[in-house]
Amino acid sequence: MPGPDVPHALRVLVLGGTTEARRLAESLAGDRRVRVTTSLAGRVAAPRLPPGEVRVGGFGGPHGLAAWMREHRVDALIDATHPFAATMSRNAAEAAAQTHVPLLALRRPGWVAQDGDRWHFAGSLAEAAELLPTLGERVFLTTGRTGLAAFADLDALWFLVRSVDAPEPPCPVRMEVLLDRGPFDLDGEREIIRRHRVDVLVTKDSGGDATAPKLAAAREAGIPVVVVRRPPVPEGVPVARTPDEAVRWVRKLYASG
Repeated sequence: MPGPDVPHALRVLVLGGTTEARRLAESLAGDRRVRVTTSLAGRVAAPRLPPGEVRVGGFGGPHGLAAWMREHRVDALIDATHPFAATMSRNAAEAAAQTHVPLLALRRPGWVAQDGDRWHFAGSLAEAAELLPTLGERVFLTTGRTGLAAFADLDALWFLVRSVDAPEPPCPVRMEVLLDRGPFDLDGEREIIRRHRVDVLVTKDSGGDATAPKLAAAREAGIPVVVVRRPPVPEGVPVARTPDEAVRWVRKLYASG
């Protein structure tokens, strides 16, 4: 919270839910020139709350977000949602345009294939599902609890689905659920692949270190990986790759008045 000697603190709304959003809030919460509020979608039952003010729940689309920003006199908006939260990112861009509030997207870099990787890229979960029958029979599916409908008709395949909370139907018929939250280590990922006889991995290109060990484990095991490409950031929105870059953007805004 800003101190009493900072009457015109910059009000920053962070659309969060990621590790980077939490780290950004931690950095900004210690700056008395800034008042930060982190908004969480509320899709995870027990989220890790960042410091500062926190709100939970949706806004009701871009117009609802714009109305909230006006009501709370938001000076800057940072979209630090998951790289695949495309709808929220579009809503943020529209709300920022409606309110004439500066917008920044905080996106960790995507993963880069290494020697020995057998990656197959897909533009969507549906495209990933089309590839699977040609690649394996025992699938380690790490794309989260939503979107499983894309794989529901693949009756010949067996799925190990890992997610923080229980998946939402429709789901594959032959499925085992592993409820767990990252970060994950390499030994654990190796054991999952070995114990469940996994012969193909499906992942979104989320980037970051917390879930990257599964890629190394797949490389060691020599199994193919279907990588779903991330959607682009809305046109014209500047991008920061790290929380530190986002902090510098905020402080530059404050300095410019």
